[in-house]
Amino acid sequence: MRLLLDGSSRLSPVTSLGEDDLARLYAWPQGGGVRANFVSTLDGSAVGGDGRSGSINTEADGRIFHLQRELADCVLVGAGTARTEGYRRGKRPIVVVSNSGNLPQSLAEGEGHVILATCASSGRSEDDGVWIEGDDAVDLHALVARLQQSGMPRVLAEGGPHLFHSLLDAGLVDEFALTLSPRIVGGDHVRVVDGDPLGGDGGLRTEIAHLLEEDGSILGLWRVLPNP
Repeated sequence: MRLLLDGSSRLSPVTSLGEDDLARLYAWPQGGGVRANFVSTLDGSAVGGDGRSGSINTEADGRIFHLQRELADCVLVGAGTARTEGYRRGKRPIVVVSNSGNLPQSLAEGEGHVILATCASSGRSEDDGVWIEGDDAVDLHALVARLQQSGMPRVLAEGGPHLFHSLLDAGLVDEFALTLSPRIVGGDHVRVVDGDPLGGDGGLRTEIAHLLEEDGSILGLWRVLPNP
């Protein structure tokens, strides 16, 4: 994997990056924050022909995907995406957002911690594995604040596109990691952000932190700037 651009430390492009270099580039800012991570095809699709992002992943994307999980305190994901992608418990706590309070079956058992973030209207009772945040819909501000207070300030949001839109609309996304997979799928597929327009006519502003390349995959990290 080679560095094309480092906007933060102005390093010169290098031929090869080691694991320590990648860990430095993808380290969370001091104090943590919410980072969204997605993969997209060159024609803008967040999924392949099977409706899953896993089918458009590349080796480079998988490498950075696992690195970011290692660096995060928890993984935040919508129940629909967790169900479609077959999420399983792992080393990092997985926080599943579901207004209905339904936990995907693939996450019901196994080693590792899962938190179901839901709302009062779901009828669920709060316990160590169920957090009630909001009345009729999950209050994302309250959820992120609770994660920070619970010792999980570095939040990796992995989708799906509806949850990413809600996080952006709430002003909760600090960074956006995106892999451009060197594939073109065509069809009518969802993009990485799915919802009403954001940030007015010009959209939300970002600034680049770095840009990498490996075997045709372009991997970037952007900081999301406050909306003026």
